[in-house]
Amino acid sequence: MSTRGAPRSESAVGGELVVDGWTAWPYLVGEHRDGRWPEIIAVGDRFHRAIAGLARPAFVAARTSPWAIGDRVAWGELPIDPYRDVPHVAHIADRLAPVDARSQLIQGDLTGNVLFADELPPAVIDLSLYWRPTAFATAIVVADALVWEGADESLIESAAEVDDFSQVLLRALLYRLVAAVEGGFEDDHAAIERRYRPAVDIACHLIDTGGA
Repeated sequence: MSTRGAPRSESAVGGELVVDGWTAWPYLVGEHRDGRWPEIIAVGDRFHRAIAGLARPAFVAARTSPWAIGDRVAWGELPIDPYRDVPHVAHIADRLAPVDARSQLIQGDLTGNVLFADELPPAVIDLSLYWRPTAFATAIVVADALVWEGADESLIESAAEVDDFSQVLLRALLYRLVAAVEGGFEDDHAAIERRYRPAVDIACHLIDTGGA
């Protein structure tokens, strides 16, 4: 299965790519399809191989969005202590260990941003770019599927060949938790505890048993 890759942004009349914080993209045929997580992971793998040679953009280090903060906390570039009262964060923090993997440009929000269309290759849209190991992009798909889309533990098999997957899955969950709190998207700690518990339990079990 090939991929249509990512669409190119469209310039404004004056040639600018961004106007008042907005960028225009061409319309692509396709739709998000529930439950296609292994295929989304496979599309991400091909996409990341295609962009593996790109240099690190300067803007990646300059962003201050909730997602950028969550990413940096997850990878130890910002302190985790301010978030230890968020459900599951302390539990995750106690199990974090170094990950020895090369970083490159990745699409960090594949889950809802791969379009499928009959008789057309998949398309990757709405790029959220980070400079991290490609395994992190896979782990975010798995984390999102477990937390939000009703996936079960069998989805872990789709990442069975990913090195240090249990560690990047912990980081993916931490990334989402911190971003949600920073952005004010989640302020009910009881709901956070309940929603994330199955995924956190799976990740911690993988760590404790030496799986993935």
